[in-house]
Amino acid sequence: MADIPALLAALEIFTRTPDKESLEKANNWLQDFQHSPEAWSTCNVLLLSQDAPPAAKLFAAQTFRAKVTYDLGQVDPSNLPALKDTLITALEAYTPGPRNIIVQLCLALAGLSMQFPAWENAVETMISKFGSNPSTVPTLLQFLTLLPEEMHTNHKVPITDYEWNDRMSVLLTSNVKKVLDLLAVYIQAPGVTVDIQNQIFACLRSWVNSGEVNVSDLPSTPLLGFAFEAISSDQLFDSAVDVICDIIHETQEVDDNMAVIEVIVPRVIALKPLLSKDRENPDRIRGYTRIFAEAGETYRMLIVRHTETFYPIVEAIAECSAYSDLDIVPITFQFWSRLAQVIGKKSSVPPLFAQAYRSVMATIIKHLQFPPDATPLSGQEAEDFRGFRHVMGDTLKDCCEVLETESCLLATYEMIASALSHNPNVISWQEIEAPLFALRSMGAVIDPKDDAAVPKILQLIPQLPLHPRVRYAALLIISRYTEWINMHPDYIQMQLQYVSAGFEDADLEVCAAAGQALKYLCQDCKQHLVEVLPTLHTFLNTVGTKLLQDDRRKIYEAIAHVISAMPMEKASESLKSFSLDILAVIHALASKSGQATKEELQAASDGLENLEAMLFVIGVFGEELPPACQNTCQEAWSIFQAFLLKYGSDPDIAERTTRVLRHGLSFFDRAVLPVAPAVVASMSMGFEATCYTSYLWIGGKIVGRFGDEKDQNLHAAFSELFQRATNKLMNLLQTQPARNLADVLDDYIQLSAQVLRQTPDIYFDPSIFPLAFQTSSAAFALVQSEVVYAALELFQDIFNHQCLDPSTPNSPEFITYANTVHQVMDSQGANFLGGLLMGLVGDFPPESDSNVVSIFRVIATTWPTQMLVWLPEVLQRMPSAVVPDQVKQKFLEEITTAITGSRFDQVRYGVITFHRESRKVRDRRRVAVMG
Repeated sequence: MADIPALLAALEIFTRTPDKESLEKANNWLQDFQHSPEAWSTCNVLLLSQDAPPAAKLFAAQTFRAKVTYDLGQVDPSNLPALKDTLITALEAYTPGPRNIIVQLCLALAGLSMQFPAWENAVETMISKFGSNPSTVPTLLQFLTLLPEEMHTNHKVPITDYEWNDRMSVLLTSNVKKVLDLLAVYIQAPGVTVDIQNQIFACLRSWVNSGEVNVSDLPSTPLLGFAFEAISSDQLFDSAVDVICDIIHETQEVDDNMAVIEVIVPRVIALKPLLSKDRENPDRIRGYTRIFAEAGETYRMLIVRHTETFYPIVEAIAECSAYSDLDIVPITFQFWSRLAQVIGKKSSVPPLFAQAYRSVMATIIKHLQFPPDATPLSGQEAEDFRGFRHVMGDTLKDCCEVLETESCLLATYEMIASALSHNPNVISWQEIEAPLFALRSMGAVIDPKDDAAVPKILQLIPQLPLHPRVRYAALLIISRYTEWINMHPDYIQMQLQYVSAGFEDADLEVCAAAGQALKYLCQDCKQHLVEVLPTLHTFLNTVGTKLLQDDRRKIYEAIAHVISAMPMEKASESLKSFSLDILAVIHALASKSGQATKEELQAASDGLENLEAMLFVIGVFGEELPPACQNTCQEAWSIFQAFLLKYGSDPDIAERTTRVLRHGLSFFDRAVLPVAPAVVASMSMGFEATCYTSYLWIGGKIVGRFGDEKDQNLHAAFSELFQRATNKLMNLLQTQPARNLADVLDDYIQLSAQVLRQTPDIYFDPSIFPLAFQTSSAAFALVQSEVVYAALELFQDIFNHQCLDPSTPNSPEFITYANTVHQVMDSQGANFLGGLLMGLVGDFPPESDSNVVSIFRVIATTWPTQMLVWLPEVLQRMPSAVVPDQVKQKFLEEITTAITGSRFDQVRYGVITFHRESRKVRDRRRVAVMG
């Protein structure tokens, strides 16, 4: 038996919140204990001990549950009946509580029943033991509640699908009637308590949700009727609502369940008057809303077919949608969406449904209103409400599906027009802004050919009050309607004037909305806006200087859309004109005798961001540059080179400049070649001096684009870049852990992949490859999935390179490459293998498993003798808490057998089994020791 004092000491650590190291040691000790065969008997002693502290007893119960799930194989089959009796005895001892121990023991018994076929009468056993005494009935109900849930959710129990189906039949299917009869007896028993009734409802829900209960049988029991009666009880209300919703949900096959539906629906409709009676009780309204919404969603086809009978449910849901508590209202949205999908397929909409959706639309627009200025929302409340408005906007689209968009737009337009006709001192901005928001939401489904509603809306916009919230909403309507405006260009000038005025508003959000509106106007109406480009240029140089950078960037994006619609010659001239404004600022700072101020650098960074935005939108002009751009690449690089030389140590400047270079690389394409060596050299020195990953990033992009060019200067620049980057990163790894260098490793690995692919002579250079191999291996210690995955793909490319393929002709280059790889593996193979396996059982992303298997198999095939030397040492270094010794030993035996028998396909299965077994241990560790 394990040392109980040591166990209690380890548990005590968790109550004293000790230092991290002590906590980790205690946790590892407890995990090892839980996995040990001695845990069975030790936990039994703890559970039955009078002196053990509560935490120890709970841990013992949790351990029983874990061991039944993971370690039942430790118990001889002949001892399983005794284990069953032990657990039942312990459960009997804890029927007074505490509940958390009862739950763990019930889970253990449920798990045992799934794996112990000889225990055919598990449910009968538990009913016999605990079902007769009122004091033990709660324990029985807890077991009966958990059993179906465990059967359906505990996928860690090691049984086959066939065994699972068999136990489902034995444990659940064959016992449905027995359990329902038992619950029916309990629910009516004299003196039954509210707590037990709540447990009965929870148990009924569990069996209903398991799919084993035929809901058509429920009307013949008192359970269904009592659930509806329990609605009147405050103490049973929540449980009754839950079980009613679940029963309704299980009648989805309406044609098969009409008998029970005919019983349920009148009872549901009978709840409708309670919406008025309990209007001041939001908790009750929430419950009613859940019932009505569930009934509406489940019976939506019946609602359409038999409207007269089922329409009261629709009315009730509409009443719930109109409730003032916006936490309750969304419960109804799914119903309106699903019903709209059904009605939308009909050739005509029945009047009652049209009436319902018009009511819902008016309700939603009312809910969209911000509260009065006198009672503003707090920061988080305002943020939550803004998010919820977009959810409500989706329901407005459902209304459009039923009522047609034009009708909804006109009705909403009339709300605004009517409000504007009133005394401006009486109307609030909220009454105008809410329908404006609705028009924006419904704009997603407008017909571009609409000539009734949209013209009225756009003509109304200039007449709206100048309140910032109203202006903001109107500008976003323009953003949403730009595709329609493109087909009706006569409306462009009017909207452009309104947008331009928005930039002059003192409210920053209005300016941002104006920027968005201009962006989409230019994007969707670009061919109609070519003539206004000079005006936009002037606008940028005047009003634009007063805007926030985000708004300025949107204007540059908008301008770029217009430029992209112009003939190439004019487009190139326009692009050059706007670009020179930015480059002039950059050149001035690069030429300045002293250092730039912080404000000047920020202005330069903003300009670079704007230039990047333009290049991103325009993309390329084609394979051949127009005359206006022929010399621009060299001219621009000369400015950037000087700018980086002076300010490249500023991280923001480095990031912004290299992003522009990236888009310039795409834009100029092969016109970059004359300056490419200088660009690569600049990136190389920039990274060496600063360690900024942006320099590696752009360097890798250039290698990927021009790596196959036959240019000695460019090739030499690539070689210098890779050597400097590798040496610099190796030095960094010697002074700080890899986790601090995740971004650098990411871009270094991307660079390495391009160098390997495009210039293998550089990558396999014996003077640099050992360092590159070691440096990239450091990524195995990271938790960032994308970096780990990229590193594994790099090593796959290395080990699958043709130079290591025996069937490849032995060219001098390949022989040199292969020798280099072999020399590195001779010195680094064991460490590499260790990192690979630790990552596999640790933090490697699941999608990388196949990469690890592939790499491991290649190593075993190419270095079989060394593998048998490396593997024992590697496994010895792996903590037993991560990989148990028996799992290591089995893995070693499987790999040794595969290699010595030259059956290398079996290596794959060995690695997969090793991974699966280690994952089981990890799953155990994820379960908190203290529950």
